[in-house]
Amino acid sequence: MRRHRFPILRRLVVPASLMLALQFLPAVPVAAQDAAVADPKHYKVEFENDDVRVLRITYGPHEKSVMHEHPANVAVFLTDGDGQFTMPDGKTIGWHSKAGTVQSDAGGKHLPENLGDQPFELILVELKGKRTAAE
Repeated sequence: MRRHRFPILRRLVVPASLMLALQFLPAVPVAAQDAAVADPKHYKVEFENDDVRVLRITYGPHEKSVMHEHPANVAVFLTDGDGQFTMPDGKTIGWHSKAGTVQSDAGGKHLPENLGDQPFELILVELKGKRTAAE
């Protein structure tokens, strides 16, 4: 069995190399994830089958999510709300909704934030397969 000449050096170099490598991980962009997985505090799966997944989305006043994505979908707004989406490129898009409004969206990546002083709630029906919200 071979003995290392400098065992203390090996014990120091390996952790130091690992620490150096870990410093570069935050620089790698994190891929957007499924909303219910990335942010279970705000996204709850109410129903799912082969065709759709229904999410109940709730945000308290001034709460913010994490970057995530949705497929094509239809949203039913249960409350009035004011907020903004931060897109992957850093651009922000403001939005306002009225309770009872229904709209479709092609889906995509975003980071939502409730800018209002009141809780905000909606039902989001995600469409599965090759269909789009416009179909």
